[in-house]
Amino acid sequence: MKKINIFCFGFGKVAKYFIKNISKKYEINLAATSREETQKKKIFGIKYDCFKFINDEFDNKLLNQIKKYDHILISIPPNDGIDIVLKNFQKLLTASEINWITYLSATNVYGDHQGRWVDESSELNPSTKAGKSRLNAEKKWIEFCNNEKIPLRIFRLSGIYSQENNILKRIKSGLQKIVNKPNHFFSRIHIEDIANILEITLNKKVIKSGEICNLSDDYPCSNIEIVNYAYNLMKMSKPKMIETNEIESEMLRDFYKDSKKVSNKKIKETLSYKLKFPTYKEGLNEIYDHFV
Repeated sequence: MKKINIFCFGFGKVAKYFIKNISKKYEINLAATSREETQKKKIFGIKYDCFKFINDEFDNKLLNQIKKYDHILISIPPNDGIDIVLKNFQKLLTASEINWITYLSATNVYGDHQGRWVDESSELNPSTKAGKSRLNAEKKWIEFCNNEKIPLRIFRLSGIYSQENNILKRIKSGLQKIVNKPNHFFSRIHIEDIANILEITLNKKVIKSGEICNLSDDYPCSNIEIVNYAYNLMKMSKPKMIETNEIESEMLRDFYKDSKKVSNKKIKETLSYKLKFPTYKEGLNEIYDHFV
């Protein structure tokens, strides 16, 4: 079994699904960061060190460990417009021999395109604070990796859903809101498809260094369409629809600022990848079949 050394800055659901995928094919030397105190952990039969890292506060033991890893996955979002991984560990990354570095960004960098299709060449005009921070982080990573001749790939993720985080759970908990904005288009992607694509890119020849790719499914649509499908699947009656000016959550308000359809043509053609969940229907149907 081939050995691989991977350091994950941030160890959320995407990173964990990715590690779970490749654990079937690789002998993994793994380390990661989290907001918890430094500790030894075990996941999918893999023992690993998980180092504390919150903004500019981190366990100094981390400094001696990073250079041991030649595969780096960054899934930590920027903090107030600043990428905290680059801010704190740029010199260490420069001194490391890195074969694969992947930055997980988001499609909010495109901003509002009034429901039109966007691809990797589209205008970047983020309308939210989070989107502007993501775009700034992308530029910093590109500049750094170009200067240091480090192989970089950036994936712009659409809305992520999974068995653990999905609309069916929100409906069951009573937290799902139905917002009256029928012509608001957005894209999503199942977390398993993200993990599958990241695994394929471990072969550094399939995507050139410096490439940026969207990760989304085949069918952008309105949230109302998904909500209607989900409530029918759950055989539950829908609550009263609310207007956008009634939204209390800042994150949800930001979601409705941008309307766009995110093209996945580039990643599908580059990798010859066939999505496991090409639309929300396949994804929600499988989630429902395993729903507790």
